[in-house]
Amino acid sequence: MTGRHGPYGRRDPLPEHCADLTAQWLGPMLARRHPGTVVEHLETVETRNTHTSKVRVAVEYNAAGRAAGLPRHLCLKGNFTGRPNPFDICRTEARFYHELAAGSAAPVPVSYLADWDADSTRGLVVLEDLVELGGEFGSTYHRIGVDGVARGLEDLAVLHARFWEAPALHAATWLPTSMDTPGDCDQPRTIWWLVEENLGREVYRERLPAWMVADPQRFLRAYDLLNEWARGRPGPTTVVHGDSHLGNTYLRPDGHRIWLDWQMARKGSGLRDVSYFVVSALTVEERRAAEHDLLAHYRDALVGAGAVDVPDLATYWEDYRRWAMYGLMAFMGTRDHWGHDNHAAIAYFATATEDLDTLALLEARRRGVAAR
Repeated sequence: MTGRHGPYGRRDPLPEHCADLTAQWLGPMLARRHPGTVVEHLETVETRNTHTSKVRVAVEYNAAGRAAGLPRHLCLKGNFTGRPNPFDICRTEARFYHELAAGSAAPVPVSYLADWDADSTRGLVVLEDLVELGGEFGSTYHRIGVDGVARGLEDLAVLHARFWEAPALHAATWLPTSMDTPGDCDQPRTIWWLVEENLGREVYRERLPAWMVADPQRFLRAYDLLNEWARGRPGPTTVVHGDSHLGNTYLRPDGHRIWLDWQMARKGSGLRDVSYFVVSALTVEERRAAEHDLLAHYRDALVGAGAVDVPDLATYWEDYRRWAMYGLMAFMGTRDHWGHDNHAAIAYFATATEDLDTLALLEARRRGVAAR
């Protein structure tokens, strides 16, 4: 007999294969949150398998399902590849939707069910099918300009204000702390084979800072210093998306941007998201001209959305300067065929770390510690 799983006391584990996502399976799952629902017919529209699975389905319901407002088109997200995932990304995302996002009016996709297994990393989220809404998925190839980034920061501020020192956030002991969990702290060493692969490519080397090409281990040490600094940073804390580049966003038809792919959700400083979004979404020239004003715009929007005891702009500027190192690390561990504009992103973050004197700022912390 299996143990009980997830928030609804399920006995059977979640499916491991796309073929198991049937009407007979989905109906009882949805009925746990929407009583009486029966799925009378299910058709798979599209399947996308990467490190997780996104399965778009068209569904027909009984009267109870229709009365519950369940939509005709859904996206089932989890790991249905048949391969185990060593990281807790699917379960983290499911718990985020169930325990934090539900009922919060946060700028995230609408979830109709979130569930997870107690004894594995499997998780499931049943989401609205954004393809059917007529908006636009973001991409790191897009250039949305300073005005587009400013509007995106307004929505990001709404997201952060929703969870700003929220009791539910502090009660979520399952949610990792930003830069204080192996998925963050050990990330560059876990993907070092990819970093070394990219360091060996001229298209990367010509964009990277000279110090990094000359001494890649200095890059690792700098990232460790970012972790140390972030762990010692005082609050306030909020929900952190953790991977907030433009490719993890969706522009709704009403012009508001929402954030997708909550597999790296954390609790910590929202400036991690702000830096990653701003630097990756703007050209170097746009960022240089507008980053001070954009940071002030985000802070004003955060206060306007209800956040209290918000750090002053000078503090945020110092935080912003340090966080550029995170984006440089994240894009060093990607490959061209993964769907990102890697070469531009690397150039953006490498130049930002130089412009903002990020390395010196981080290494000054080590010198300060050594002096004491």
